[in-house]
Amino acid sequence: MNIELIVIGKTDSKEIASLVELYARRVNRYCRFAVTTLPDVRNTKSLSIKQQRTAEGEAILHQLTEGDYVTLLDERGTEYRSVEFALWLQKRMNSGVKRLVLVIGGPYGFSDEVYARADAQLSLSRMTFSHQIVRAIFAEQIYRAFTILNNEPYHHE
Repeated sequence: MNIELIVIGKTDSKEIASLVELYARRVNRYCRFAVTTLPDVRNTKSLSIKQQRTAEGEAILHQLTEGDYVTLLDERGTEYRSVEFALWLQKRMNSGVKRLVLVIGGPYGFSDEVYARADAQLSLSRMTFSHQIVRAIFAEQIYRAFTILNNEPYHHE
């Protein structure tokens, strides 16, 4: 299975980008993992929130193919403990999914069209995080899930 993490906009933080790269390298030991950064929507001051979500949504949908299993990181999604998330990931792998696409949207969430295309929604927490820092947190959780599935001494319970 291939995993692709799609994010909106480059991060301004070298530290966050470095962490995402670190965990991407680690995840690549288990499966092909790629991070795709879509450009920020331009002229957002002249756009409503709905227009911004629609523009971001079109860019996201353009990246998807028919057989993708699309999962949105969304505050209304299902929350899992790390072990539960690892089992969720294992189910995707066992089901024959060829490409798992995980999407971190922009600051205003997703368009209705992206929600309609999604197969699942996950939430990291009921707390709100910047869509920048979520990249590093979620990349780490993907790595953690693989170490759990492979009984490696990274996760402690």
